[in-house]
Amino acid sequence: MEDLAIFLSKSLTGWLVIQVCLTLVFIWYLRSSKKKLLPDDQLPKTAVILCLRGADPFLPRCLRSLLNQNYPQYDLKLIVDSHEDPAWKIASETITEQEATNVQISPLRIVRNNCSLKCSSLIQAVGELDDSYKVVALVDADTIVHVNWLRELVSPLGDAKVGATTGNRWYVPTGKYWGSLVRYAGNVSTVVQMFLFQIPWGGTLAVKTEVLRQTELLDKWGQALGEDFMMHDILKKHGLQVKFVPSLLIVNREETNLFNLIDYLKRLILYSRLYHPRWLALVSEAVSSILFPTALIILVLESLLEAKWEAAALLLGCYGVYTVGLLLIMLVLELEIQRVVRSNDQAMPIGKPFGFGSSQSTGTAKTATPSPFHVYAKLSAATIIKMLIAIPLTQWVYGLAMLSSLWVSTVTWRGVSYRVQGPWNVRLVEYRPYQWLDQPIDSKVSL
Repeated sequence: MEDLAIFLSKSLTGWLVIQVCLTLVFIWYLRSSKKKLLPDDQLPKTAVILCLRGADPFLPRCLRSLLNQNYPQYDLKLIVDSHEDPAWKIASETITEQEATNVQISPLRIVRNNCSLKCSSLIQAVGELDDSYKVVALVDADTIVHVNWLRELVSPLGDAKVGATTGNRWYVPTGKYWGSLVRYAGNVSTVVQMFLFQIPWGGTLAVKTEVLRQTELLDKWGQALGEDFMMHDILKKHGLQVKFVPSLLIVNREETNLFNLIDYLKRLILYSRLYHPRWLALVSEAVSSILFPTALIILVLESLLEAKWEAAALLLGCYGVYTVGLLLIMLVLELEIQRVVRSNDQAMPIGKPFGFGSSQSTGTAKTATPSPFHVYAKLSAATIIKMLIAIPLTQWVYGLAMLSSLWVSTVTWRGVSYRVQGPWNVRLVEYRPYQWLDQPIDSKVSL
């Protein structure tokens, strides 16, 4: 057992050092990147596509933010699952309220049997565009964008080497659900990984229209479960890059409970296994982040049962250093993301679980104080304890989801089921229109 304990201790320490280094690389990129925005006369006409099934908690705010972009020529294309979908009524009311003229709302006309509903909607929307649209921007209903979102998303496409641009989401749990806190902790490492591997996020993604056609991405979408992860390898084959834009880190305030989170993670892990270009690297990361700490805890318990107090103390100390190190990574990244968010005038709720002040309750979030260090001065002992508990809880929840995903062959999302037998072998096995009764009771819980 002694040799195993030494191996695990060294492995955990080494993995912590690697995570610190990767985090510093990400922070360096955030700080060194400069905005190079194109003037109005150089910005291409753009179609912003939003696919809807079900009314996401912040859908009206999402639509209002999309309809008020600082961008000269763009049209918002909404593809709603059906006329009876709750999203149709909300979208129609928001369009009327905003008196928007640059928006078109359409139902999904053809439900394809060999890809996801979102891919069906994207193919329909892109297929209806005329040649005047030079860029296609994708966005999700849980994305509340700032006023320069589209300009910052499209401007880097002026570089001939850049085929697509993307951002990422930053979860901010402000409610009562432990699932939200676990999702937040897990997303900290996910954001860094996606940056390092140049993996685009479909919630904020722009691609040149000519690239869509040249790379046959539309054909791939017609056979796939998702639209974004696959793009890295496809663009790379054509000598094109996926550029991450730091200013497009988008705050997400939706909540989730642990049960819904595990279902979401199982879908995400299956999706990653199918399309992620560095799937084996993710498996290695999971072993380092989940298996090693858990094994160390088991050795601590075994040492205590056998009254080996010194060994237990050393192992527990090693685990404590590792956990505190992860906590510091979370806090430092939170500080950096808040700096990015403030620079874009995004309202950053400084909520209950983190002890950063009062939580958002009326829909108007309080913005963070100008001094980032003042935020962390408010951290209470209870907040620190919650975050420390969230770290091993996140490891176990993600580990459970990863194990469960090994036997997943059928994916169900918002009442739609797919049988998945390979990345390009997807079959829609059950479909029905989304109804108001399918909406969650808690209006802030993600669907």
